[in-house]
Amino acid sequence: MRLVTYEHEGQWTPGVSVGAQIVDATRAALEAGIRASGEPHWRSNRAVLELTGEQRGTLLQAAERLADGIASRTLEEVRLGPPITDPEKIICLGLNYRDHAQETGLEAPPAPLLFAKYRNSLIGNNAPIELPLVSEAVDYEGELAVVIGRRCKGIAARDALAHVAGAMAFNDVSARDLQFRTSQWLAGKALDGFAPCGPELVLMDEIDDIQHLDISTRLNGEVVQSANTSQMIFSVADTVSYISGLMTLEVGDIIATGTPAGVGFTRDPPLLLSDGDLVEIDIERIGVLSNPVQGATGGPPSARS
Repeated sequence: MRLVTYEHEGQWTPGVSVGAQIVDATRAALEAGIRASGEPHWRSNRAVLELTGEQRGTLLQAAERLADGIASRTLEEVRLGPPITDPEKIICLGLNYRDHAQETGLEAPPAPLLFAKYRNSLIGNNAPIELPLVSEAVDYEGELAVVIGRRCKGIAARDALAHVAGAMAFNDVSARDLQFRTSQWLAGKALDGFAPCGPELVLMDEIDDIQHLDISTRLNGEVVQSANTSQMIFSVADTVSYISGLMTLEVGDIIATGTPAGVGFTRDPPLLLSDGDLVEIDIERIGVLSNPVQGATGGPPSARS
């Protein structure tokens, strides 16, 4: 099952992706008899994630029935937002691939290196990455992100994937000059529009092995990062377990699992983002996240949720 967020009548709307069609998730739920017709429209895909596995299966069947009717839209007709528009937390990992740690000249961390982003950073597929006026060194970082599907606290690694709803492509856009100005990375990581993700949230029923997926980043069509999730220092299961030992993970929380080697600032000369660039994050079985780069305008991102 694949979930999207799309714009409808000026609002982000949760949807089910069926091939090239998108079906309103609330409409599909009503068709499936999952909830009373008088209830308000679902505001985000967190509502879908909170369903039982059996209910999601019924929802998908209803969406498939509606896919060829007036209740559906094509992907080309809509503007996509981040698949999860309202996470409580966006937690990111640094230096989670050994080759990336090596290219930065840093030691691999003894435990997951964590930092945060916030909802202001979220944008969807095809939305522009708007270069901020405060930075002259904006970089790409292609990553696999997972989304929590069951509330959890203090879970063991062997049980962790049962609490993961699915995965999506994620670009941990980074302003390197701001990131390394101090020992804390937040200033270079949490800027507006610095967390493109999507285009879809692919649920775990479509992912055979989350720890064996090819991942690559293309800049203007050229491959600049190429790896496999098997190369992570801390696996998805280990990461979810570790973070759940620190804090309660809620449905819809996003965890970006780190980037492999090939980032721009370590190159000679540096390969940094500029106006007119196109960044694509391609993950096996997940899809391609594509975002153009736009020069600084001084305003907030136009496609921000």
